Amino acid sequence: MRKKSDSPIMITKSFLPPIEEYKKEIERIWETNWLTNMGPIHQEFKLKLKKYLKCENISLFVNGHQSLEIALKSLELKEGGEVITTPFTFASTTHAIVNCGFKPVFCDIELDTYNIDVEKIEKLITEKTVAIVPVHVFGNPCNVKKVEEIAKKYNIKVLYDAAHTFGVEIDGKGIGSFGDISMFSLHATKVFHSIEGGILTYRDETLGKNLKNLKNFGITGPEEVVTVGGNSKMNEFQAAMGIVNLRYVDKEIKSREKVAEKYRDGLKDISGIRFLKDIPGVRHNYAYFPILVNEEKFGITRDELHDKLKEYNIFTRKYFYPIITEYECYRSKYKTENLKNSKYVGERILTLPMYGSLNIQDINYILDSIKKCQLV
Repeated sequence: MRKKSDSPIMITKSFLPPIEEYKKEIERIWETNWLTNMGPIHQEFKLKLKKYLKCENISLFVNGHQSLEIALKSLELKEGGEVITTPFTFASTTHAIVNCGFKPVFCDIELDTYNIDVEKIEKLITEKTVAIVPVHVFGNPCNVKKVEEIAKKYNIKVLYDAAHTFGVEIDGKGIGSFGDISMFSLHATKVFHSIEGGILTYRDETLGKNLKNLKNFGITGPEEVVTVGGNSKMNEFQAAMGIVNLRYVDKEIKSREKVAEKYRDGLKDISGIRFLKDIPGVRHNYAYFPILVNEEKFGITRDELHDKLKEYNIFTRKYFYPIITEYECYRSKYKTENLKNSKYVGERILTLPMYGSLNIQDINYILDSIKKCQLV
């Protein structure tokens, strides 16, 4: 194994297109002097996304979190209702639910996918349940068929947190086609980004008017405000970055797939390390590469591996840790006795560096360093 890396190998690295291409796109802003308020570049980006994501109804926002909150508000759910979701997710998912005045009800996850356990959802449904917010964790789609069956049976809405799943498809169908609404994050660290940004794809086209009002102060005319809204519009600079990056996203996904293949090949014989596998019929985007560390078989804990890898200049992330119910702002407020799998995974999960430009030398160095950290 080579000596300690001179340069840090970070957990993620934002993709940047050729600067000249971006400059060319934003030149139009100087020509039109239209910087925001859903200008021509915004509209062009929206049309291109419709085609790529294979979704007819799309609305663009300044970021993913604002998209999620607006999605919840747009469904006009019963105030104070319960929303079933997962505790194994980023803080944004639960924050959006709480900020919109709903009560999160946490469902445990599946040990093999880390997604919400669809077999446990029905037991949590009460007369107060108004929606389910599943998360496609690490870009792996939930059991959308089962979620749909439950939603129809109890007449409740489904809003997917699809922040990790840009470009993912199930049997050729865009992931944003499932549920009532799906939210995609276009944050700089994602597989595909527009610096910051968010997308809502939705089933009922009549939602479009409400979404537009909610992201633009409820304004419908120079002297007309019809609802209480905010300012969540994507600007032209973000849209321009999105247009350019869309030319490269398939190449980025293909490069990430090769990184994932190399990781899997190098980790498959290491005792105590488990990783996710591709799901048949799914077009994956390889957003992350999480491993689960079994300390009894591997020899050291996840935390110890995380710290030891830093000594080799390799930066990993305990993602998602802690689980939502263990955050200070939520601790002791919600039932946690049935979250055994979530706690187990949260205490053992570690995401390795993952981006398309990660070279073979660095991948081999990471794999060799993991082996060197192992005690048994």
